[in-house]
Formats: sequence, structure tokens, C-alpha cells
Amino acid sequence: MIELRNVTKLYGTVIGVNDISASLAPGAYGLVGPNGSGKTTLLSLITGQLRPTMGSIRVFGEPPWNRDALLRTIGLCPAVDVLFSNVSALDWVRYLVELHGFGRREARRRAEQALDQVGMSAHMKRMIGTYSLGMRQRTKLAQAFAHDPELLILDEPFNGLDPIGRFQMTSVLRAWIRAGRSLILASHILHEVEAISPSFLLIRGGRLLASGPAEEVHTMVDTKTEAPVSEVVSAIRIRCSDPRLLARKLVESGLIESISFVDNRQVVLLATCQPNVVFERLPHWLDELNIRVDEMQSPDESLENLFSSLMRMHRGEVS
Repeated sequence: MIELRNVTKLYGTVIGVNDISASLAPGAYGLVGPNGSGKTTLLSLITGQLRPTMGSIRVFGEPPWNRDALLRTIGLCPAVDVLFSNVSALDWVRYLVELHGFGRREARRRAEQALDQVGMSAHMKRMIGTYSLGMRQRTKLAQAFAHDPELLILDEPFNGLDPIGRFQMTSVLRAWIRAGRSLILASHILHEVEAISPSFLLIRGGRLLASGPAEEVHTMVDTKTEAPVSEVVSAIRIRCSDPRLLARKLVESGLIESISFVDNRQVVLLATCQPNVVFERLPHWLDELNIRVDEMQSPDESLENLFSSLMRMHRGEVS
């Protein structure tokens, strides 16, 4: 599906990506790395928005730069907010589908269907300028797959989504993969990718550190570092309408290593070795307890530890 051969992108004297080679067959992949690691640059090269300074790229056998027919087979959800405030989500998605060559009536049908899949049916005719960040993110996701591309590329797609929204989008993307279609999901949050994609591309400092199925990457790190990734604790902050009730539920789940209250007891701070399970179950708990989440943050230190271990391995510091 994608062939990268010694791909380097320079911005003057700054290296965006550095000598990356990889061959990706059709399937689902997680592109994981910290902010500034080169994920967006790599995706821009794959989608033909940038040309490599050195090396070559082939997507479905063709270089993506200036290939309109090829780009119609790709759906892109960019990290940046590119929506217009004075049009509705329905008109915006419909217009973008028309640009892929569909007639107006078919484009509207596809737009309505895609917006319904991301939970925007009740709001699709409102002006985008009235949307919350999460609603805008859902709209971007809808336009990415409304034209039914062969390859879906998502750059930080869960930004701005509440726990229920993240769960719903995860379900949509899992269904996409089960239908036999391809996906590249870029994120700096490891558990978001683990919930969807079986294979990883780990990138840092513009360099590809490791690639392969999740089990292989974890096994490689587990056998060469002191602590397995599964034993590294992830911290999660949740500001909600009833911190005490949520904390009680979290403790009862048996998934929490420690829990405390901060910010005048308005925020639950928890530590867990199983963030995937916590994030999968959290929407159900919130619905069951009728708790509203106003803010959630997950630094995901386990990801940083994984990258640190890989960097030490590449420098020869781990034997």
C-alpha cells in the first residue's frame, strides 16, 4: 500500500523526517510519537501535501504528489482545524464529497450518512461556528470517510472529544477495519492507538524507532529493559460533576493503583497500569452514574518510557 525509501524532509536546516524506510501492506497502523516527532510531516508526505527532499514515496504504486486521481482514494482528517464557521456541517461535508467527483444528490446522501455515523445528525444543519471543539472534530472525521476511500489517514483524531465521543469514534474505526479497509492513525497517546490498531510505527525526532505488531514491540522492550510496559503506571486527571462518586466507582473496578483529589477536590487524579481498560469502561460508568465530565487529561507516561527505552536501545545503552 505504501512504500517509503530513505525518505527525508528538510525545512531549511531543520529535519522534519530523517531517512525513513518502511513498507506497509493494506491494513491498520498506529503512527505513534510525541508532539513534534515528525508524525504530521510524514502524513503530509504520504498524502502528497509535501514532496520529500530526498528519497521516494509510493502510495498504491504511485508518487502522491500532484496525483488527483490517487488522492481520491485517501481520506484525511488533519490535526489542524480547517472548517468554515459560516456554513453548516452538512454543506461543508457535502461540498468536499462533491470535490471527489460525486454528484450533488449522492454527495448529500453520503454527507448525511457520515455525519450520522459520528453522532452529528441532530446538529448537521447548524453553523459550524456554533460547535464545540468535540463537534468540530466529529465533523472533520465525517468528511474524511464520507467518500469511502481505500485508505483513511487520521492525525490526532481524538483531540477535543469527551470520553463518550472517544468510545464512539473508536467503535466507528474498529468497524472500518473489520470491513477490510485500511487506516493510519497518528497519536501521541499510546492507549488510543492500542484500542484500534494492531500494528505500530514508532517515531521520534523524525526517525523511525520501531515498527510491527504491538505484541512484538512490547516483547522487544520487555526483554531488553528493566520494567515491562504493562507495569508502567499511567496518570489520568478527570474534572467532573461528582468526583467522589466517580472515585468510588474507579476503586471498586480494581483497575486503579492509586487515586486522589486535587484542585479543591474538584479533580480526580488516578494512576493505572491498564489505561486501555479504564478508557473503554469509563463511558459506561459515566452514563450509569449520570456524571458529566468537563475535562480529562492523560499524560501517558508509559509512552514516554517506551520511547526512552527504544532510544537507549538504538544508542546501544541497553544490552
